[in-house]
Amino acid sequence: MTGLYYEEFEVGQTIVHDKRRTVSESDNQRFCDMTMNQQPLHLDGEFAGETQFGERIVNGIYTLALAVGMTIPDTTDGTVVANLGYDDVEHPEPVFHGDTIRAETTVLDKRETSDGERGVVTMEVEAFNQDDDLVCSFERTVLALKAEFTEE
Repeated sequence: MTGLYYEEFEVGQTIVHDKRRTVSESDNQRFCDMTMNQQPLHLDGEFAGETQFGERIVNGIYTLALAVGMTIPDTTDGTVVANLGYDDVEHPEPVFHGDTIRAETTVLDKRETSDGERGVVTMEVEAFNQDDDLVCSFERTVLALKAEFTEE
């Protein structure tokens, strides 16, 4: 397990994740197909060419999911009981085919559960493109294991 236990999260701590991903046309197409999202802004070059973006943009939910995935190894891999929620999702800039995405996580809050055996951690995740433009941000709340209550 590479994730952090509840005790290891510190409010204000920022984790810069090493993993990056260049988003391909195929990534976007497959994600839209799997989720049955046939929005022409994501799939129809002629339609998208007539919009303010001038070309197709990547599905925002894919960007969100990609950012979550990038954070898992450094935050919650094997140490989280459950994702409790995603809040305040924003997409301030679009993602285009060929953009390379990276993520950072900042711990916003943490509190023990009433039984004291686990903890709730709220983190802000920010995703940036290769130009350091913020392309997605959201809060992720998880139920984390406490190391002292984990069987070795």
